[in-house]
Amino acid sequence: MLTKERTIGELVAEDFRAAEVFRKYKIDFCCKGNRTIEEACDNKKYNASEVYADLEKINEGKSGDIDFNSWPLDLLADYVEKTHHKYVEENSVVLIQYLNKLCKVHGDRHPELFEITKLFTESAKDLGAHLKKEEEILFPFIKKMVAAKQNGETIEKSDFETVESPIAMMKDEHTVEGERFEEIAKLTNNYQFPDDACGTYQVTYRMLEDFENDLHKHIHLENNILFPKAIELEKTF
Repeated sequence: MLTKERTIGELVAEDFRAAEVFRKYKIDFCCKGNRTIEEACDNKKYNASEVYADLEKINEGKSGDIDFNSWPLDLLADYVEKTHHKYVEENSVVLIQYLNKLCKVHGDRHPELFEITKLFTESAKDLGAHLKKEEEILFPFIKKMVAAKQNGETIEKSDFETVESPIAMMKDEHTVEGERFEEIAKLTNNYQFPDDACGTYQVTYRMLEDFENDLHKHIHLENNILFPKAIELEKTF
């Protein structure tokens, strides 16, 4: 239900097609999904009524997207790991190779490539550590809570006082990556390659844009669905 009180994250969690509307207006629905449309539009100087109108249009059609909001938390954690974590791991290596090549071949005419490469290399390194913490600490604990609830058992005390502690850390790190990719998008003119771009140049920019889009969906699934539900689940023990 579309109301002014609902947050952007809630709307995308309910129907992921809404993400396309927010992308159109360059409204962050993952790291900053806790805002209302009014708040986001005020910051961006967009007309909120136009955003609402576009959202109403998608409500008129049928959704072909997966309803992640209805998934069990252990299944959702597995999906994020096997789909989005794997994507980051596989594509980071290729993109760093391509970016380094572009710096050597085109860096004299396009010096922004050096800053883009620096930002993406930092992102790949930090994301690698981030994913490891999720896979080895946070996700196993969430799965343990799900199993305990299903079996009517109590949950063993973890090293952290509450699941909110590692979740807060993960969300802070998500924000850092979101800000990095905002900068990369600016430096690439929203992934519009220059007229003298070779094939590798064009492919690299398309891959960077795909990487950002996948990261947005990845962060959305965690920030707006997995994490809030994990916090609520812990409160039931």
